[in-house]
Amino acid sequence: MVRDFRAIMFDWIFSKLSYDLGIDLGTANTLVYVRGLGIVIREPSVVAVKVGTNKVLAVGNEAKNMIGRTPSDIVAIRPLRDGVIADFDTTEKMLHYFIHKAKPKGRYIPPRVVIGIPLGITEVEKRAVQDSAYAAGARDVGLIDEPMAAAIGAGLPVSEPYGSIIVDIGGGTTEVAVISLGGVCARGHTRIAGDEFDESIINFAKLKYNLLIGERTAERVKIEIGSAFPLKEETTTLMQGRDLVTGLPKTVRVSSVEIREALSGRVNTIVKVVKDTLEETSPELSADIFERGIVLTGGGALLKNLDKKISQATGIAAFKADDPLTSVVRGTEKIMEELDKYQELLIRMPKR
Repeated sequence: MVRDFRAIMFDWIFSKLSYDLGIDLGTANTLVYVRGLGIVIREPSVVAVKVGTNKVLAVGNEAKNMIGRTPSDIVAIRPLRDGVIADFDTTEKMLHYFIHKAKPKGRYIPPRVVIGIPLGITEVEKRAVQDSAYAAGARDVGLIDEPMAAAIGAGLPVSEPYGSIIVDIGGGTTEVAVISLGGVCARGHTRIAGDEFDESIINFAKLKYNLLIGERTAERVKIEIGSAFPLKEETTTLMQGRDLVTGLPKTVRVSSVEIREALSGRVNTIVKVVKDTLEETSPELSADIFERGIVLTGGGALLKNLDKKISQATGIAAFKADDPLTSVVRGTEKIMEELDKYQELLIRMPKR
């Protein structure tokens, strides 16, 4: 009885000193959930470093504000490209920053961490994510496929014998997954996503207006007037940059029709991946999907009328999840809260 009481007290003290994190480590943004506190960090996956020394000067929002504005000895970089780690050391430093920033006061025991990862990455890339988290101070790391986490976060019945389809459009990748009984039954993947939408707008500005614009301007234009399907009321916005002929600052007014045309090639690629995945799906699961519809998550799902475009192309109702940007991290939240239920969905690799 004494031993049981001591065990209970130990568990209680341990729970008060430790904490659990869920991380959506995205190409464009990183979101961090702390069990009991909710989503505490929602910042760009950007790190500003000093050239030559690799000393980290800023991370997240502060670093993103430096893009395009830094002197020659400072560079603002994104350590993840196309949904995978391109720069291990910088990713480790970024994770270390976010994990320590999310640490609640009075919690001294290193956290357990669940991290969402792209569905199609290699074993080596999975290892890189896991090692980065351990190096950043985690005591235990579990990985979860992002489409599965997004489906859980969107409230889909992933453990039931019914087919659900999720289209997760992030910054670097678009992943499509048909899920049933806790597994992925059909999948599709492309490295066309939000970043490529921005790149399309940058190329459009060069070709049509001889205008060189930055990533932040392209992103703003995309958010303000970008669309995948005609709008009820077409609109315009100003686009500022540098004239490629004169080298001087220049402003042009562009329309939502122009931007939609600029985005159409990338949008059509995503639509094709959705259709190809549906073609690989069994008749029984296809019937479930037709009844339940296609769920869109991720920042790219916020492109205006993308759901209408996909619905028109597939003949199946498509709709955005509630707050698509947070679906993956809310999925890690549910996993942390019901770890026994979702334990089998986690990917764990031997710790080195």
